[in-house]
Amino acid sequence: MKGTLAQVRTYERSVQLLMVNQFTINLGFYMLMPYLAAHLSGTLGLAGWVVGLVLGVRNFSQQGMFLVGGTLADRLGYKPMIVAGCVLRTAGFATLGLVDSLAALIAASAATGLAGALFNPAVRAYLAADAGERRVEAFALFNIFYQAGILLGPLVGMVLTGVDFRITCLVAAGIFALLSVVQIRALPARRAEDAAPKEGRGRDGVLTQWRGILANRPFLLFSGAMIGSYVLSFQVYLALPLEVRRLGGEGEFGTAAVAALFAVSGLSTIVGQTRVTAWCKARYEPGQALTRGLVCMGLAFVPLLPATAMPVPEAGGGLWLLAAVPPTLAALLLAVGTMIAYPFEMDTIVRLSGDRLVATHYGLYNTICGIGITLGNLLTGASLDAAREAGMPALPWISLVALGLACAAALYGLHRTGRLATPTPGPQPVAA
Repeated sequence: MKGTLAQVRTYERSVQLLMVNQFTINLGFYMLMPYLAAHLSGTLGLAGWVVGLVLGVRNFSQQGMFLVGGTLADRLGYKPMIVAGCVLRTAGFATLGLVDSLAALIAASAATGLAGALFNPAVRAYLAADAGERRVEAFALFNIFYQAGILLGPLVGMVLTGVDFRITCLVAAGIFALLSVVQIRALPARRAEDAAPKEGRGRDGVLTQWRGILANRPFLLFSGAMIGSYVLSFQVYLALPLEVRRLGGEGEFGTAAVAALFAVSGLSTIVGQTRVTAWCKARYEPGQALTRGLVCMGLAFVPLLPATAMPVPEAGGGLWLLAAVPPTLAALLLAVGTMIAYPFEMDTIVRLSGDRLVATHYGLYNTICGIGITLGNLLTGASLDAAREAGMPALPWISLVALGLACAAALYGLHRTGRLATPTPGPQPVAA
């Protein structure tokens, strides 16, 4: 950890602050969100469909507004969107803890989602701009802070929620309020390089900019190929916990085994991310690293295949090993695959944008992948149910392995055909 902190200190103050900000953002978010559904259904006594509506509104308002948030960041500057997102999430989290009417809950949920859409593209574009040629290493460090927040947040939230969920909401809101103040005072203002009108040329309209991005075929192909990585990595929260509980039950063992999945995923990233990135950068081109990362993520589900062919013990150590070891190994391999791919993925988006409208590209990328995650999770959930009914428990894992390998093949094709290389700028008109 000392080496990681020493590496962070070699970057500009703005980059250091963005990394700490992301840790704090995830800390505040994940101390509250894992326990929101239980609060809505238990404390407030809302029906299941209402709970789903409130949570769905948050997800939709975030995924649906990423492109708008990225566009605003490119046009108005990165810092205003980061601050606005934190202020909005402060209000949203405080409201979630203080109200019980459906309309207010939906409004608060929408506000927390919109907040993420405002600051996520801006943070990544800001980091890419100020890290310069060291973008890959910066995003590796960024991922460590990101995962540390995800790892610590639920633990803090569990303690606070044990007292009262409202306290959790108010503490999370306080964290975002403090973060807003710190960024207003300490984060330097940063505008996109193309935010200001060039001499003799006005800035393009929003629709013109969007049409230009949608005409960027390599970027769209890359975004489509990377959907699989997000679907696969999300199975740490969906398919793997369901598999643990299917075999190990809903008791203390099942809860501990699921917690181990998250711990393995987060801790392995914190410990190994910078080493993995340095090793890959010394040996592979970005497209090659991305391909290998997706292969690793696809193969992560192979350990679950032998387990489906083994008889399930009634109880004892054999049952615990069967329920815990294959899913935990899968979570570890998913984390390794993400470590390999993530820094090069973030760098590739910048390169395919031609260093222009970077936040808007991040916003559209997040929207595309978010839609893919939703569809992928629906299909994964359906395949889990169908496999159990048909007596074919290996089917979901075979499908996920195939998805990872297919996306890896697509990335390999993009790399071999040069579509992941930095685009050559076209000739610019010369003023008379």
